[in-house]
Amino acid sequence: MTVHLAQLRAFVAVLDEGGFGAAADALGVSQSAVSHAVAALERALKAPVLLRQGRPRPTAFGERILAHARAAVAAAVAIDDLVALRDGVPRGALRLGAPPSVCQGLLPGLLNRWKADFPEVEITVFEGEDDEVAGWLAGSAVELAVLVDPPPGTGVVVGVDAFHALLRRDHPLAGEASISVTDLEDDPFLLSRGGCESHVREVFRQGRAPFAPAHRIREMGTLLAMVRSGVGVTLVPGLTAAMLDERLVLVPLDQRVTRRLVLSGPPGRPWHPAAEALVAAAHPLDAQPSPASAHPPA
Repeated sequence: MTVHLAQLRAFVAVLDEGGFGAAADALGVSQSAVSHAVAALERALKAPVLLRQGRPRPTAFGERILAHARAAVAAAVAIDDLVALRDGVPRGALRLGAPPSVCQGLLPGLLNRWKADFPEVEITVFEGEDDEVAGWLAGSAVELAVLVDPPPGTGVVVGVDAFHALLRRDHPLAGEASISVTDLEDDPFLLSRGGCESHVREVFRQGRAPFAPAHRIREMGTLLAMVRSGVGVTLVPGLTAAMLDERLVLVPLDQRVTRRLVLSGPPGRPWHPAAEALVAAAHPLDAQPSPASAHPPA
């Protein structure tokens, strides 16, 4: 019988993440690779370890080996951490979670610098909405994350991102230097549900404008497509500029509402040494988005 660490890691991940697809995302591999690893473990043990109907659960035998599997995976992580500390040079593989606009508007610059400064650290980026990313970090699905407006005291602020109006370039207000949210009252309003709703509500509160969304959209790609098609207008963070084509434009708002973008490791437990090094190298606000870049000329 030969049991490999990758098989145990896949077994534990399927149970912790609630499925083969989620385990694949957490491990940074394909779903097929996770399925093959668990099947290989069952062949090596000559017994099934998972009940696959609905949310995967351990069999009676799987329950007996689960604690040992967790211990083996934890031991491997501890060894990786000791290797990373051996000569003071950060190394290892890190999973980093971030919202879509951060992935496209902020991370490229950080990743390029980290690649130059920490060539032995391999970073895999996972894109998710604000609440998903925070959950990934708390649940150990990622070792590092860019969080939106977390409680103070952890990590480093890498950006302060102001909200803008997102309009079609042919909208009558697209060429203005700035507008008030009240100027948008005649347009159907599209509300982003991907973690921005509290910020959007604050813009309306400051502008003393009625808050009556015509549509509520979670996916950023769908939101951009609806504005592009003329369905309505919306408010988005300035970093969304990196996701726009020539048919859309961001216009600054008179109401100043921002979000803090904080690079952090997991709460309540030690960070991977490489994660500590990357956070320390991300100087506060050195990646702050430029307001000018969010409003390209017509």
